[in-house]
Amino acid sequence: MKRVTVTLIPVLLVAALAAVAHSATASAADAPVHRYLVERTFPAGALDGLDAALKAKVNANNAKFGVHWLMSYANAAKTKTYCIYEGPDEAAVRNAAAANKLPVDSITEVPVTLLPK
Repeated sequence: MKRVTVTLIPVLLVAALAAVAHSATASAADAPVHRYLVERTFPAGALDGLDAALKAKVNANNAKFGVHWLMSYANAAKTKTYCIYEGPDEAAVRNAAAANKLPVDSITEVPVTLLPK
């Protein structure tokens, strides 16, 4: 009986740790993610230096706030952008923008997706 108990303790410990890890992951996954449209105005030429390294830096800063940059659209002059972000709340999106030294004209939550078909 003692041998069975000694053998089961590590198995039960691993099972308990796995349950705790799953619970923490499930809680984070269950947290609502909101989608936002961020409008920005830039001086002429400001977007010309946007390369992979700068994008990686922006994404790393965003991650600190739980924010994810999905995509951006720019006007032909590259002075206005309309960016789609996901994040926990508007404040997190604003804080990520401030950390990246990016302007914010407006932020609108866009929870509804309308498809053409």
